[in-house]
This record gives sequence, C-alpha cells and structure tokens, in this order.
Amino acid sequence: MQIKEPFFRQYKQHDKLPVRLISPTFGHLPAGELSKYGLTQRKTYYFLILVLEGSTRHSVDLKQFDIKTNELLFILPHQIHELPSANQAIDYFKIGIDESCLSMLPKQYPFLVNPLNQQKIRFEPQAAARLKSIFGNLADLLSDMNSDSQLILAHLNSLLAEINAGYFATDKNLVDGKLSKYIGFKEFVENNLSDHPTIRHIAQALSLNTNSLYNIVKHYSGLSPKEFITNRLILEAKRRIYYSESRSIKELAYELGFNDPEYFSRLFKKETGQTMSMFVQDLSGM
Repeated sequence: MQIKEPFFRQYKQHDKLPVRLISPTFGHLPAGELSKYGLTQRKTYYFLILVLEGSTRHSVDLKQFDIKTNELLFILPHQIHELPSANQAIDYFKIGIDESCLSMLPKQYPFLVNPLNQQKIRFEPQAAARLKSIFGNLADLLSDMNSDSQLILAHLNSLLAEINAGYFATDKNLVDGKLSKYIGFKEFVENNLSDHPTIRHIAQALSLNTNSLYNIVKHYSGLSPKEFITNRLILEAKRRIYYSESRSIKELAYELGFNDPEYFSRLFKKETGQTMSMFVQDLSGM
C-alpha cells in the first residue's frame, strides 16, 4: 500500500515545484524507501516513462503495456499502476508531475486527458532525440534544489508540447473544436462520476444538444455517452477493488453513487462477464 505522506513533499528534487525525474544515473530512491510504496500504486500525479534503449513492461488499470525503444507510456492520476519487478530498459527517463505544477504552464495539453485512449506513444528517432535532450536539461536543473522555477517550467512546457505532438501525429486534424468538447465531456464525467449526471445535463454544461454530444463522444471513443459513463463507473469499481479501497460490495456501490447495491452488482456482471466475487478471486490469483 502507498504511504500517506505526499510523494513530492517527502522526496523533493526542487524547493518549489512538485516534479521528480529519474534516469539510470539520477534521482533513484534507496531500495528501502521504494519498498514502502510497493509495486502496485494508485497514482496521485501524472507519471511518464520514456524508453530510449531496451524494453520494460508496466500494467495500467489491469492492462499490460510493453514499452520499447523510443516509446513513451503515460499514467494519469487515479489509475492503478503496477511496476515491473525487474527493469530491462537500459536507457530511460521517468518523470512525475503534480497537477499543481501543470497549472503553472502557459497552456494545457490535451494528450493528458487521453482522448484517443492510447496511453503509449511511439516517436521517430529525431523526436526521441529531442525528448532525450529536454529530459537531460531537466535533470541538470533538478540536480539543484534551488534552480530557477521558470527555467524548469519552460523545459516542462517543451517536453509536453513534443509529447502532445507525438500523441496526435497520426491525425493532426483531431485537435479541433470537437476534440475540445470531447475533452470537456471526459472532464465533466470525471469530476461528477458518482453523481451519475444525465446526458442532457452534460450536454447543457458543454453548450451542446444531446445529438451533437452523442456524435462527438461516439466519434472519439466508439461509445455512446451513456456507455462511456457506465464503462468509467465499472473501471472505477475495478480500481477500488484492486486497491482494496472499499470494504464491501455494498459500500462500493454507495461510494459510486448507486442507491441499490444489487443493481450495481448486476451491472458489474453484465459489463464484465464476472461477478465481483469472481473478479476478486481472479485478482488474488494474479
């Protein structure tokens, strides 16, 4: 289980900014400190892993991701992240960034909402080289606890701009007004998940009619808005079960806004093909 002390406060690399970087030669915590967190963690911050040589495997929300040379995986707050027991990557950078740090940047980057549901990005060698250079500069700056905050933020901005471009490289036309509405939809769902907002309510909040909202969500996710919300609720249930955050099915149902635990149990089975007891048993055998 994670220890309670906020990560960036306990393991500072900078006096003012909640950001922490790791490379093969920089930023590693002693093994005894790492053991306090364990291999399975429910992230409270954004975490990015760039592999420059070699490979590694990480699990995010029970899905396995193989990260190879010139590939990057990003993990979002609240996701369940399982680290590998052994790391085969020879050259890499890992960076954790708190939301409060991102809020200081001049713009926000849509890839951090993962609108296309693809948490792994592959870069061409030239782009990977640019990322390596930016990461190296950040490591130099973070080696001094009192480095200029604005310089660090400038490099973070360049880093995220490069990653955002890689995320949308397959179709640059995706970054448009419709995408911003879809991101708004995802954020609204995230912030109001346990309230079970109606589709009409969400559409009104985004200044859309329900048909437009349906078409936008269907275009980017392949799901209707209702299906998207249901999937997100079931994913949240899986996360909390996996991380033992709820003591009973009844308690979990109430936490997620369901007044009828039996209905919630039926919905879970319908969406996953398993009862929650079966899901827990499968987890114990992993």
